[in-house]
Amino acid sequence: MRRTTIAAIAAGLLLTATACGGTDEITTKPNKPAATAEAKAPADETPAEPAPSKATDAKVGDTITLKGFEDGEQLDVTVTKWVDNAKSGDEFTSPEDGNRWIGVQFQLVNTGTKVYSDSPANGAQVADTEGQQFQPTFADITAGPSMSSSMRLTVGSKGLGWIVFEAPKGSKVTTVQFTMNSGMADETGQWTLS
Repeated sequence: MRRTTIAAIAAGLLLTATACGGTDEITTKPNKPAATAEAKAPADETPAEPAPSKATDAKVGDTITLKGFEDGEQLDVTVTKWVDNAKSGDEFTSPEDGNRWIGVQFQLVNTGTKVYSDSPANGAQVADTEGQQFQPTFADITAGPSMSSSMRLTVGSKGLGWIVFEAPKGSKVTTVQFTMNSGMADETGQWTLS
């Protein structure tokens, strides 16, 4: 009886893992290379240096098409600009001592057949040369308006906004990732920043 119960539990866990798992793919290939896109920060920001990257890696200005969990969920995601050491948009918030803010502006275009409804920042993160990953933080920066925390895009419409990340001052942030469905979808886009 005990072996049968253990076998049943193991089979159930295997089925659950198979149903929840997917291909979990990270895409670095842009739809097509960006034209010489200007990705400059505002004058009061410290502009990030151009990203030396492989010809096939997506960089600032490139678009990657990503799919969500359900049929018909699809976005064209573009990293349009980024700012290292972003400045606070108000006098009340700032990074913790020893940290700085990195701002990344995303453009999301609903190229699917269903309404896109999500909190885009939940599916974004940056990483540094050491492999440390940093999640978004709630902050407004002088570079521009923040990404909506409850975005709803009808088919063909687009959303634009900044997502802010907090990282140590000495950390060299090199990539940003975006995944639909609050970071739970199987496809992740990755762009080289520096």
